[in-house]
Amino acid sequence: MFNIRRVDLNLLPVFEAVYEEQSLSRAAVRLAMTQSAVSHAVTRLRTLFKDELFVRHARGVLPTPTADSIYAKVRGGLGLVREAVSELQGFDPKTSTRRYFVAIPHPMGPTIALRLRERLGKIAPQVDVVASTRSRPIDLDRALREGRVDAAVDWLEPRGDQFHNTVLFEDTLVAVARDGHPALRRPASPKILREGRFVTLRPRVEGEHPVPGIREWQQQNLEMALEVSEILEIFMVASQSDLFGIIPRSMEKVARNLFGLRPLRESTQGPPIPILLIWHASRDADPAHAFLRKELGTVATAIVQRG
Repeated sequence: MFNIRRVDLNLLPVFEAVYEEQSLSRAAVRLAMTQSAVSHAVTRLRTLFKDELFVRHARGVLPTPTADSIYAKVRGGLGLVREAVSELQGFDPKTSTRRYFVAIPHPMGPTIALRLRERLGKIAPQVDVVASTRSRPIDLDRALREGRVDAAVDWLEPRGDQFHNTVLFEDTLVAVARDGHPALRRPASPKILREGRFVTLRPRVEGEHPVPGIREWQQQNLEMALEVSEILEIFMVASQSDLFGIIPRSMEKVARNLFGLRPLRESTQGPPIPILLIWHASRDADPAHAFLRKELGTVATAIVQRG
């Protein structure tokens, strides 16, 4: 049996910092260590794990596949230790140096992330939030379980009762067309949608969609001429062609003001799409995580209300 006492556990936060910063110098600043001390710790980690772990490149270091595998386990474990200590000591946003990672696949993701950083800069100046707004996040469920992602803002619920969620706001889908599109001059009729061709986001699930507000559009069997990966591509294509775009109604103001897109009156007002704040149940008792959930809710609500 492996003897854990043979391992210097102080090396693990160093591994985490180097992996996340992808730079020995930035990791040293983050840890308040000298760069040579970080370099020495990495050498010991390489001996411990019998792997190079980090390969030098022009801008710092890149993790090896072994490092990727270790990080997935180490970050979750360190996160649990930090949460345990936080629960005992209490949480003060004014002095906390907590670091969060939030996934926001919803198209409003960039705006939510920016406003959250602005708000935390005032009330929790040392808290750091990293956000990913990828519209097709890879293995989000597993990342939430392992603690690599602290919370997600999404319309798809993870499978399993180990996840909790709350509704941040409700959205719907709407069809838009460029200003001056012939369809905007025709009398309102569902026929316009059936005769049109669409640009839309590539679906994240196969087959029938589990969310009613999206499934209803799917069941109309509209002609999807182009599938794209990001919402910005819909705006660009629809504004420069006769293709209709399908977008969340929460993005309608952006589509109109920046791209000259107009909603089609024929767009069905289908069932609302609940946009969820999702987290793993193990975070329930963590006051720092409760703070993150509260601030995400405050920011998202304010953005939608201004919408």
